[in-house]
Amino acid sequence: MNMKLLSYIAGILGLGVAIALVAHQGWGEIAAAIDRAGWPLLWLLPFHVLPLLFDVIGWRVLIAPRDPQRQATLPFLFWVAAIREASNRLLPVANIGGEIIGIRLVKWRGIGGAAAAASVIMEVLLTLVNQYLFTALGIILLIELTQSISAFSTVISALAASLPLPIFLIIILRHGKVFSRLEGFAEKLLGGRSKLTELIDGTNLDLEIREQYSHPLRLIVATGWQFLGYVVGSFETWLALHLLGYPISVWDAIAIEAVTQALRHIIFVVPAGLGVQEGGLVLFGNMIGLPAEAAVALSLVKRMREVAFGVPALISWQWAETRRLYAGSSTRVSRPSEENQ
Repeated sequence: MNMKLLSYIAGILGLGVAIALVAHQGWGEIAAAIDRAGWPLLWLLPFHVLPLLFDVIGWRVLIAPRDPQRQATLPFLFWVAAIREASNRLLPVANIGGEIIGIRLVKWRGIGGAAAAASVIMEVLLTLVNQYLFTALGIILLIELTQSISAFSTVISALAASLPLPIFLIIILRHGKVFSRLEGFAEKLLGGRSKLTELIDGTNLDLEIREQYSHPLRLIVATGWQFLGYVVGSFETWLALHLLGYPISVWDAIAIEAVTQALRHIIFVVPAGLGVQEGGLVLFGNMIGLPAEAAVALSLVKRMREVAFGVPALISWQWAETRRLYAGSSTRVSRPSEENQ
């Protein structure tokens, strides 16, 4: 069974779980909670700017040495980051399509393809590191709040089992020649140089990644900004539940956000975490006394925010791509007529 088919099956099953949870808790109670909150829920849209901005600042730290003239400004990178996030959460792109789009868009600002790709690869790697740190924080808080460690044994075991993967990636990207070998394999497969091998640009990409590794302080700073984004992003849960009429503490919000994200990370094959997010919020919310209908309502509100924030980003990307394509076509048409004059 290939990965794409598995993802589709997992998505259908996840959607079924989400629908079952809504049906089990009763749509009436969930809708009543959302109706009670009303229009103030729209505050979640501008609030999401803050955690995303912290993440972008961390990305800017990584890309800055290859952009001395600051062509990739913070507003531009924020726009690209919003598109990356929307692509990964709303489109069936297996959580990597957004990164490929991001590399393409950053190249528009005159930054080399290898440098742009290295900054995105390193940022994703640091995101994996922060995911583990943030999950550890959430588990510690939940153990402190519930005075029970046995309830989290499955999550802890799953995280421990998956920990070798990021460690392996960190080591092999630092000391191996991953992309040079990938480029060589593509050349053998395709019988020589091609657009694909030129796109990979393995030798330069490996060098750019090693350059990133050679500045550990820069990586620490970027990691710090990312982690701050994770923590601040938890306040979305706190604010949403207050608006829905189920107030919880800040520590509760950080805890359930962290472990729910960990669950989505572990069961990554399910597109958009369908069913996984809902089930995680019900499970972990129950541990801090959050009613199941409130947890499902919270998940639906989060998904509405993802759509409301992400769809405009995707539309703006398509508009920019169309404009660029049209400008390129106009240039190609005008050149022959200039030569004939």
